[in-house]
Amino acid sequence: MDRKIFLIGLMGTGKSFWAQKLAAALHVPFFDLDAEIERNEKRSITAIFQTDGQDEFRRKEAQALRAFANYKSFVLSTGGGTPCFNNNMQWMNEHGITIWIDESLDVIAERLKGQREHRPLVAELPEQGVKDFLSDMLTNRRAYYEQAKLHLAGDEIKEENFLKIIRNE
Repeated sequence: MDRKIFLIGLMGTGKSFWAQKLAAALHVPFFDLDAEIERNEKRSITAIFQTDGQDEFRRKEAQALRAFANYKSFVLSTGGGTPCFNNNMQWMNEHGITIWIDESLDVIAERLKGQREHRPLVAELPEQGVKDFLSDMLTNRRAYYEQAKLHLAGDEIKEENFLKIIRNE
C-alpha cells in the first residue's frame, strides 16, 4: 500500500526524529526536506537564506517538495514554514497524510538551545527571546498547521500513537 506521510510543525518539534522512527516502523524511506534542498543546491539552508533570501528559499522548497509526487511511499520531515508558502499545505493534503506535531513551546525552546547556529530564523536571537519568537511564529502558522489531517500534541507524541492514527487513516 502506498504511504506518503508528511510531518509538519514548528522547528524543534522532533519532525526529523519521528519521521525516521515512523519510516523504520512502516518499512518505507525517510526523507528530510531541508536535507533534500541542501543536496539539490549543494549548500546549507543558512547559506541559501543568506545569499538568496527567504523568497528564493521558499521557491526551492516548493520545488523540492513537489518532486515527492514521483515517490510511492515515504515519510517526509518538512521545514517548519513549509506548509505556509506556495500552497504547500494543500499540495501535501492532496498527495498524502499530513501530521501536525504540536509540541509545547517550553520543550521546543529547550531543544533549540544547542541547535541555534543551524537554525537561521533563531540563530541571532538572545536565548530568552527564542520562546517569544516561537510563540509569534506559532500564531502566524497555526492556521496552516490546523489543516493537517492528523494532529498529535504534547504527551500524545509517541510512536504507538503515530502508528495507530496512520493505520486508522
